[in-house]
Amino acid sequence: MKFSKLALAVGVAALGFNALAEDKNLEHIQIISHHDKLRTEAGSATLISEEQLEEFEFDDIHRILSQVPGVNIREEDGFGLRPNIGFRGVTPERSKKITILEDGVLIGPAPYSAPAAYYFPVTTRMTAVEVFKGPAAIKYGPQTVAGTLNLVTRQVPDYAIGGLDLATGSDGYAKAHGYYGNRQDNIGFLVEGVHLESDGFKELDGGGDTGFKKDDFLIKADYKLDGQQFDQRFEVKLSYADELSDETYLGLTDSDFAGNPYRRYAASQPAQMDTKHTQVMFTHQLTSQSVDLTTRVYRNDYERAWLKLNGLSNSSASLSDILASPELFEAQYDVIRGERNSVVAGETTHFLTMGTNDREYYSQGIQVDGDWRVPVFGLTHNVSFGVRFHQDEIERNHFEDTYSMIDGVSTRVEGTKTFTTEDTESTDAWSVYIEDQVTLDKLTLGVGVRGELMDMEYQNDKPDSADDYQTKTTRIWLPGVSGFYQLNDNSGLLFGVHQGFVPSSPSSPARGDDDEFEKSVNYEFGGRFNDGVTQFEIVGFYNDYSNLIESCGQSNCGTQVQLDTEFSGGEVDVWGVESQFAQTYPLNIHLDVPMSMTYTYTQSEFQEELYSEFVQWGHIRPGDRLPYLPTHQATFSVGLAHQDWAVDLLVKYVSEMPETAGVGYENFDMPLAGKEVPATTVVDLAAHYELGQYGRIYAKIDNLFDQDNIVSRRPYGARPGKPRTMSIGYKYQF
Repeated sequence: MKFSKLALAVGVAALGFNALAEDKNLEHIQIISHHDKLRTEAGSATLISEEQLEEFEFDDIHRILSQVPGVNIREEDGFGLRPNIGFRGVTPERSKKITILEDGVLIGPAPYSAPAAYYFPVTTRMTAVEVFKGPAAIKYGPQTVAGTLNLVTRQVPDYAIGGLDLATGSDGYAKAHGYYGNRQDNIGFLVEGVHLESDGFKELDGGGDTGFKKDDFLIKADYKLDGQQFDQRFEVKLSYADELSDETYLGLTDSDFAGNPYRRYAASQPAQMDTKHTQVMFTHQLTSQSVDLTTRVYRNDYERAWLKLNGLSNSSASLSDILASPELFEAQYDVIRGERNSVVAGETTHFLTMGTNDREYYSQGIQVDGDWRVPVFGLTHNVSFGVRFHQDEIERNHFEDTYSMIDGVSTRVEGTKTFTTEDTESTDAWSVYIEDQVTLDKLTLGVGVRGELMDMEYQNDKPDSADDYQTKTTRIWLPGVSGFYQLNDNSGLLFGVHQGFVPSSPSSPARGDDDEFEKSVNYEFGGRFNDGVTQFEIVGFYNDYSNLIESCGQSNCGTQVQLDTEFSGGEVDVWGVESQFAQTYPLNIHLDVPMSMTYTYTQSEFQEELYSEFVQWGHIRPGDRLPYLPTHQATFSVGLAHQDWAVDLLVKYVSEMPETAGVGYENFDMPLAGKEVPATTVVDLAAHYELGQYGRIYAKIDNLFDQDNIVSRRPYGARPGKPRTMSIGYKYQF
């Protein structure tokens, strides 16, 4: 069975070839660039360049990644404030199973101890986004099952540059983005700032905003020192970001969604997320003819407090149960909608339990990455190597307050604050990797290994809980092999196999066996073609999980089980095909028609029967599919480009997705069993006109045809994507 599925994926992938371009260094991170030369490195890698990012001026990473094959997403708030991103079938929940980097450094709040990415950098100020999957991701970790997402910020320039981007649009949308940089002799600097805001597109019962405000500031300064044998560069990077968003986990019943998908119940009136993030990073780069060495020392601090509805008092039903079957819980449902008071005729019905998940994080470390080009026995070896010492920590201080529904207004009851979770989880981790790529005639072969060595601690910080403490140690080595065989100047075949791994949390039981971790063996085979006009790539992949692990957070489980509880799904197979195509057709000497297409086919199967209390699994039978994983995804882009103007159309299709893998069983109810997220087709339109030395004006319409299907029912009820929104902007650069 497994061999036949792998053969199918390999067979389909072998039908075609692709090419995007050659490698170059940018901030000493691997960047794929759109040149007309065939890429000969092994492994799947995709670049979204600054030019592509400017086509649609997306602020939402979900929309940006729609142009990358093999990416599966679960939308949540319509703005991409809390991204849910997966690669090749891994759960997209809070992007916790992909490695997220900014300028090559781990950027998540606590990538080892609490990998859920509640902080995500503002993509508006990025100049490139790159995705590595398969053996191409062996240099990055700790999550190696799926791959790596690297976000690249603007470099310190070699001459005076600057830019201003101002935009306004629907629902109070506003953007202000500016930067300036210069260099005098060997010293350079860059200053950049972004402000984004929106009143929101949802209609809150009782009135109020449902949008957000975000600020992001960046300062860089560097010093270049040129030498006879090697060049050096020293850089300091400082950044600050904050967010205040009126967001909630609360959705709608299916019937209320059908009436008005953008309604928000009165019970969510107080909901608000407040965050702050800071980063300090020092970088030293040393470059010679045969060696490149980059050392980074970094520190990230993040704090957040999210006030939201957790449940109702005096109710045995969860919010999920109430919204799935409102006819069975009429009183609770009416209180949530603000149509029934919490106190009626002096008697209590149901109060609102509002929880604030107050957390503080830090992550810090030092990492060294190098590339060494050395001839041995007449062959040139490109050796990549690295070592990182990393520390991170999460401190939780969660508490709940009681709110009373009074005539449609959610009102706090004084003196009801109760702490629910107080704990600390931390990790000290050493990571090492080495990979040797050698070219034998037409074959480029890479062999590498990654090591993760982790010491983890968990402490329950509640009073009288000093004995609730755990330490554990993990040592694991993850080998990988990859290759590229060049058929001719324009085409070639790629292949690879590597060990995938996701660490367990510090609080999960230390069982000392493979059941503690998520592990897989991942295969890929495909090809590239690039003749300078047409670029094409197709890759078949097969991920053989020996043990699939899922954990509960409030975004996917609500409050039905203890947060961060981990569940084992046993053996699972995920396989499929990724393809991407790009070409530009010249209509005449003045007009071009650029077009591109990506398509992803994915299938998944549980291999064992199990009864799980994970709310997305339940009773699993062999052959059941993973939840929130579409079979088909396709994105098509076409434009009309002139020297002075351009119009671009982007169409994205995502097939239906199951809300759960299995069904309920005795004493374990699953209200979403059998439900699906419907298929969606979203069309975005963008245009710009160049004003010569005076800049450019641009306009765009997201969701042109106002598609309003359900994008998810997690954790509490049906939720919509962003409706049709329009904006117009002005951009000036020098």
